[in-house]
Amino acid sequence: MPEQTLAGKVAIVSGSSSGIGAAIVRELSSRGAHTVVNYPFPDLQAEADEVISSLQSPSSAITVEADMSQVESAQKLVDSAVNKWGRLDIIVNCVALAVNKPLEEQTLEDWDLLVNINGRGTFLLTKAALPHLTKGSGRIVNIASISARGPPPNQTIYAGTKGMVDSFTKCWAKELPPKYGCTVNAVSPGPTRTEGFAAAGDEQMKILQPIIDQTPVGPRMGQPDEIAYAVGFLCEERARWINGAHIIASGGLFID
Repeated sequence: MPEQTLAGKVAIVSGSSSGIGAAIVRELSSRGAHTVVNYPFPDLQAEADEVISSLQSPSSAITVEADMSQVESAQKLVDSAVNKWGRLDIIVNCVALAVNKPLEEQTLEDWDLLVNINGRGTFLLTKAALPHLTKGSGRIVNIASISARGPPPNQTIYAGTKGMVDSFTKCWAKELPPKYGCTVNAVSPGPTRTEGFAAAGDEQMKILQPIIDQTPVGPRMGQPDEIAYAVGFLCEERARWINGAHIIASGGLFID
């Protein structure tokens, strides 16, 4: 068992019933944190329950249904954590959707969905958390994407929303620590083997596979736990002097 360096801490991970979010929950929980597992719709509750069942200490986590495309969901997540444990230490803005289509085929509905979830969801959850964030040791970690700085074709809206998250991180890292004693950092995954990535479709994979094959560390996609480890590191007390960092977890596929 890893050292319980986050024992007693409380973490909210948005979009955490599968993929990278679920891996982050497992990583933080393995270090002793209490965690909120967020899922968007009732038919995904079983998926969220499976995440909790996989934890070494299932009693240290709760599931919360909250569709992050809705404005009230961020406050619901925060209220659930504070009501359960009386504190809030870590916010991981992980929730995101991608649309992979040529620009001519992307729609206003695509725009509204991705901007509201990826951009506005991050904005609202962070705002809702600030009044409760533990002063002096709070952690905000935003999951961006290498698409924000080096996007492939067909990701106009997705790349743009991840650019928002990238910019949020830079702004908040200057603005929030003096007020709240927290740190604000970002982790940008490259292509990662998740359910969401698998749904990109054959046409998009024809574009992405040759790029993936050029990854310096190895011609493969990342694993969710490899991204989660970077998040766990940023949440540690000993990472207190790391603020405004942008960790790119892509095996060297993208180097800024």
